[in-house]
Amino acid sequence: MISSAWACRTPKSFLKILSGAYLCTGDAGSVVIGRRARTDVTYAEICLRREPAMVDWTTIAIVLPTLVVAYIIFGIAGFGTALVAAPVLAHTMPIASVVPLLALLDFGAAALNGFELSDKIAKAELVWLAPLMIAGSIVGVTLLISLPATLMMFLLGVFAAGYGIHSLFAPPPERKIGKEWVGVFGPLGGIFSAMFGSGGFVYAIYLSRRLDDKDAIRATQSTLIGMSTLTRVLLFLGVGIYSDFSLLLLAVASIPAMGIGIYAAQWFTARLSREQFLRIVYVLLIGTGTTLIVRAIGSGMW
Repeated sequence: MISSAWACRTPKSFLKILSGAYLCTGDAGSVVIGRRARTDVTYAEICLRREPAMVDWTTIAIVLPTLVVAYIIFGIAGFGTALVAAPVLAHTMPIASVVPLLALLDFGAAALNGFELSDKIAKAELVWLAPLMIAGSIVGVTLLISLPATLMMFLLGVFAAGYGIHSLFAPPPERKIGKEWVGVFGPLGGIFSAMFGSGGFVYAIYLSRRLDDKDAIRATQSTLIGMSTLTRVLLFLGVGIYSDFSLLLLAVASIPAMGIGIYAAQWFTARLSREQFLRIVYVLLIGTGTTLIVRAIGSGMW
């Protein structure tokens, strides 16, 4: 019934990183935990259960249209795939398969978006944001071990939704923020990505206050998301999640939906002004923040 894809004696701190940051426990592809004689060691096993008919016509009929909409949003704003797709896909397939599936597709979408707009990438911003994002990811993994994740998720949601509401209704700012703010937004994006997989909106806030060209915002955002997502893909690959053939088959079947969404987004953004583009981003911030607040409360924050 259960085939072991990978097993090891894992220190409790590292196990918490796996289960909290990247792997959803309690379902296919999850971390199965068992205590043995020694109390300072937790034994973990990554298990892949053969899910019956993950790739059937009913699943495909739900997954593909959902991904088209999700990647239209991603192509326009540079983030938001999980906000749109994950709640719907979770009704048709195990959540532990949804996360690796979206990681693969997000990386492909970020690469496609970045390639199409490669000449628009703000390299002067990227050269600072990328290393600070990596540093923030390391800090985020450390905080995941020591801080209550639900409280952090709640505060993150309040910040995102609050900023979105303020920006949507307040008069547009007349001045850009200074370059020194990269020291705040760069690490924050990495921290939130490592802890919750939801750091893209942080870069959207920063870049929207630094760049005038909406295509430069999209291109730079996509490049950062691609770097972040690649880390998750390599982790899933390393622990054997992608040895599930049905998951890979579904990912291949989903590529056309992802491509259609990205190219439809390019059609839409070509007809949007910068102000219209930013309004879409702010609405997505409100949606992302609200989702995080609901998740935190639903996880038993109080």
